[in-house]
Amino acid sequence: MKPTLNEKRFNPANLEKLDNPERRRTLPPNKLLGLLPIKENDNILDIGAGTGYFTIPAAKRTKGTVYALDVEPIMLSVIKDKANEENLDNVVPVEGTIEQNPLEDEKVEHIIASFVLHEAEPLSQALKEIYRVLKSSGYCFCLEWEKKPMEQGPSEHHRIHSSDMEDLLAKVGFQVVKRYNPTDLHYILIAQKSK
Repeated sequence: MKPTLNEKRFNPANLEKLDNPERRRTLPPNKLLGLLPIKENDNILDIGAGTGYFTIPAAKRTKGTVYALDVEPIMLSVIKDKANEENLDNVVPVEGTIEQNPLEDEKVEHIIASFVLHEAEPLSQALKEIYRVLKSSGYCFCLEWEKKPMEQGPSEHHRIHSSDMEDLLAKVGFQVVKRYNPTDLHYILIAQKSK
């Protein structure tokens, strides 16, 4: 059964917000992916992949498979079209939720969670799934809105403070190895799975 759209989940009608020149200027995907130690044949999972903002550049960094997970078929269709336009044959669209990921255990070396964990219900289950799907010593790239008043993004009470996110990742078995603030509105945590 397909989950219903809830107030925390991104509305696909606002698709154009996911990939616009301003976002690319302030959060350049290629530069940010450089925070991950992606090797030539690594497999990557982009959860809540949206329009492929990180999926497509990630697929250009590896010969491994890049899985694009999203609950919305329209998003997966956009990603498939972009991958075809770029002649990328290593992008695999996957329909599913971040709380019930259809991928097998220890499937990928890296997981990208960009502006999606604040939507998880419950977040603890989404983090357990990330841990499960990552290989030993794998990395999770977490990009989120800082919990502070601002005009853009989700409402403040849906956001997760960076220190709270770090604590939640640690509870599941991750160690945060890098912290980065690309802007004063956003944070990135690079968390490594315990061996």
